[in-house]
Amino acid sequence: MANTFTQMNVHAVFSVKGRGNFISEKWRDELHRYIAGTLKETNNYSLAVGGYKDHVHIFFELNPSISVSDVLKNVKAKSSKWINTKDFVSGKFEWQAGYGAFTYSRSQRNNVISYIMKQEEHHGNQSFKAEYLELLRKNDIKYDDAYLFEFYD
Repeated sequence: MANTFTQMNVHAVFSVKGRGNFISEKWRDELHRYIAGTLKETNNYSLAVGGYKDHVHIFFELNPSISVSDVLKNVKAKSSKWINTKDFVSGKFEWQAGYGAFTYSRSQRNNVISYIMKQEEHHGNQSFKAEYLELLRKNDIKYDDAYLFEFYD
């Protein structure tokens, strides 16, 4: 796109379906690298990928020719297929249907990157649910508790 100039920093977070603790420390870093590569395939620039046992955070510069929802649909589809192909979990691995996505200015980038890269330390003190609710509140996002988290039997 000629004469198109953007700078959109997107922080997205999504969890394992049913929020199971399936993301093992043994292959978590490999998953994060895979997700960063998947972002690159759609011409998005990965700034940070991190997470913990039941969720992932990604922070990237959004390519203006693709929507956030299409980026995340691609990341989630490819990474879940990759996890299943590698047989990292017993049974079928899936991500939750939804996600949270938040934008940040360039001046906030280092703080967001640091936050994402310290997820393991961070979750020694706070659950994913508490973290997610805090992100929604900080970004003034209205939500209905009945539809906030997916639970499966």
